[in-house]
Amino acid sequence: MDLVRSCACALFALVIFCTGSTLAQELKAGDLVLNHAWARATPSGAAVGGAFLTIKNMGTTPDKLVGGSTPVGQKVEMHETATKDGVATMRPVLGGLSIPPGRTVTLAPGGYHIMIIGLNAPLKEGDHVPMTLQFEKAGKVDITLDVQGIGALGPTPNHGDHIMPGMQPHMKMN
Repeated sequence: MDLVRSCACALFALVIFCTGSTLAQELKAGDLVLNHAWARATPSGAAVGGAFLTIKNMGTTPDKLVGGSTPVGQKVEMHETATKDGVATMRPVLGGLSIPPGRTVTLAPGGYHIMIIGLNAPLKEGDHVPMTLQFEKAGKVDITLDVQGIGALGPTPNHGDHIMPGMQPHMKMN
């Protein structure tokens, strides 16, 4: 009985360790801390995909996300989705996305996000996609996007900062 319990505990610890390492990816670049980088899976033939993450500026001066690149697409742009009079529109964020000092910017479905334009192939759930982000001050930062399901609202369904059912996903600043 003790052997079974020990094996079960070891297996549980291994699952938690492996899950935590992909879900809690935290990268530091200059004054910035990047977390929870993910993308939505895309249907076959899709020309664009969306990528999302959380960026916290621990410094005293603003930084700006100005661009990026990925081998899975031809171009990376910062975009904003806004709803006015019940109509959602999406547009590029010209000049880059500001990351104010002491604030957290969450790129999420329905708000600010990263568009991957000219996909070479569909993004498939379970894939890990490399991307390089370019910040005005922090420079180039290599991240890995964990590809979630087509309708995913966040990196995991049980994550502490996920979007609850019925809530409108959006960009938030804390």
